Amino acid sequence: MYSHSIANLEDVPQIEVLMASSISTLLGELLNDHQLEAAKESMGLDTQLIEDGTYFLVKKEEELIGSGGYSYRKTLFGGNHTPNRSDDLLVPGKDAAKVRAMYTDPSWIRKGVGSYILNLAENSIVQLGFNKAELMATVSGILLYEKRGYKVVEEIEYESKLGNKVPMYKMEKTIHG
Repeated sequence: MYSHSIANLEDVPQIEVLMASSISTLLGELLNDHQLEAAKESMGLDTQLIEDGTYFLVKKEEELIGSGGYSYRKTLFGGNHTPNRSDDLLVPGKDAAKVRAMYTDPSWIRKGVGSYILNLAENSIVQLGFNKAELMATVSGILLYEKRGYKVVEEIEYESKLGNKVPMYKMEKTIHG
């Protein structure tokens, strides 16, 4: 039904359009303006995922309808601009790999795009020897992750540079090959 490819740096403008649309529309329906500002600061494109070859583009024919990936580095969430980043490597079998930066075109929600991306990420994570995955969910994504077996292990409030706060949910799942 869908096809996918590994993103490259030339795809960045198209990915940024998808991310902006997804954040503004899907989160914009659930958050007030102050929370949305904080969400935008906490999210975005992490080009390290593209450079590592761990970021997928999902298309229906030629239309980009979703993106997302995984990481074997310590950074749990955020874009190039987000504070507290770490490119340190994780240890398979000890650390949890990270599911990162999942976005769906608003006109394609509830059509399996998120599950498609999760399958790609989880299968790749297992192949690298990881047996656990973790992610940071937003209010618009938490239900998908719960349906896919992820459990909330910590609720946080991300505080933006302007002092606005948005709820986020650290979630984990044991994965098997």
